[in-house]
Amino acid sequence: MTQFAEQPLPFDLDEATPVSIPTGRTPSYMADHRKRLRARFMDGGANAMPDYELLELVLFRAIPRQDVKPLAHRLIAEFGDFNRILSAPVERLRAFKGVGDAVIVELKIVEAAAQRLARAKILNQHVISSWDALVDYCHTTMAHRETEQFRVLFLDRKNVLIADEEQAKGTVDHVPVYPREVAKRALELNASAMILVHNHPSGDPTPSQSDIDMTSQIQSACDALGLTLHDHLIVGKSRELSFKSAGYL
Repeated sequence: MTQFAEQPLPFDLDEATPVSIPTGRTPSYMADHRKRLRARFMDGGANAMPDYELLELVLFRAIPRQDVKPLAHRLIAEFGDFNRILSAPVERLRAFKGVGDAVIVELKIVEAAAQRLARAKILNQHVISSWDALVDYCHTTMAHRETEQFRVLFLDRKNVLIADEEQAKGTVDHVPVYPREVAKRALELNASAMILVHNHPSGDPTPSQSDIDMTSQIQSACDALGLTLHDHLIVGKSRELSFKSAGYL
């Protein structure tokens, strides 16, 4: 049975503290602005809108009777772009003035939807022949994280994805990885091959010496157990590096 690591919601919705919003009708100027934004989105899609306006559309649902444009601009200024806001840690979002539980839920729903759409393109697929979809999934899931994360994609004999598991979380520039545990998990899943993936929060996917050494150790463990290590992808903010393509494997 295919296994995937689902990200839990940040809290129990039944226990969430609602955002305090004013009562009464939405002012006409604000209602018109929201109507225009929604119409522009439906006509031109996300490409027709800057990040702050796309963020406004998300905030409309959480804050129905307030002008959310100032909050959208402040969030962009703080986190950098739309994607980094969606993937920001819940604790950091909650500490931001103007962001309550309702806003966090809306942001995390959008993030989860994006990840699920990307993942659907590689489910039950021959991963090697669906490489672009795999890279898109890894980028969507990991590119905008603030700390390093190490994942392993486990494949069967036909190179069909059978599990996608987070093995470790780290700091902004390091994640602890134990090659023996990676190989052990592959055997538990009856996997025949794997692809390693981790992100560099700095945005630069150039491998460090420790990345190279760790990959070499996992390669040796795979060789000893008859497993195939197809690749190690390092995900940066705007590009990825393949160990195989770069000559490290």
